[in-house]
Amino acid sequence: MTREPALLDRPRSPAPPPPLDWLTLGDAFEAACLLRCTPPPTAARPSAALPASAPGVEFNREDAAQRMRQLLARLDIPVTHEVAVGGLRRRFELHRLWVPREHRGAYTRILDAGWWQGRRELLGGPLPGASPARRRLVTRLSAAAWRSALLAAGRHVRRHILGVRLTDRELAAVLVRGAAVLDVPAWLRPGTGCFLVSVADGPDRARILSSAALEPARGAAPTRGAAVPSAHGGVVAAAGRPAC
Repeated sequence: MTREPALLDRPRSPAPPPPLDWLTLGDAFEAACLLRCTPPPTAARPSAALPASAPGVEFNREDAAQRMRQLLARLDIPVTHEVAVGGLRRRFELHRLWVPREHRGAYTRILDAGWWQGRRELLGGPLPGASPARRRLVTRLSAAAWRSALLAAGRHVRRHILGVRLTDRELAAVLVRGAAVLDVPAWLRPGTGCFLVSVADGPDRARILSSAALEPARGAAPTRGAAVPSAHGGVVAAAGRPAC
């Protein structure tokens, strides 16, 4: 009988990428988590279909797109930002980021390396005798995963819980582990075509929001739509739109 894959089963990477330094790892891992929160992007306009192989990501929130741009800028990867408006009675915006052809190889390599190295750090379990610096790294990765989910995943907010809906089971496992690192119990519930990861309202919700709050980019002021910390510790867009 074939064994069903467990949630934490790790698919084998064909060629492990070289390790990233810890500062680069934090940005690359967060960008990879944002990418895993979203479906593959569609063409910006029916008359201007883009190549199917073109690396890109699509967000329905400006603050998520701005955060992705900020992270890729730190990683020296330029992107083109397109905004498409749709809907009739209820208008909405789609924010699409596309990587120029000459930078696609670097984009793929660094996000792949960031995801696998960050996932290994988080799901590898407690490290006996780990240095304070390494423990801070794991805490930073946990916060980055939750920040990405709060910005870009499907939000499931109820009076008694704070939750996110994901189609990526690997990211769901990372969020559960990340919550534990942040001293917050999280629950995972499989749904129809998705996974729901949630934490209880009250102190647990407050700790997750406080940990996931953003600071301004290193050496730069927040751009329009970028997420910044609120007075209550939540993640809030610069324009005042809450991220959860």
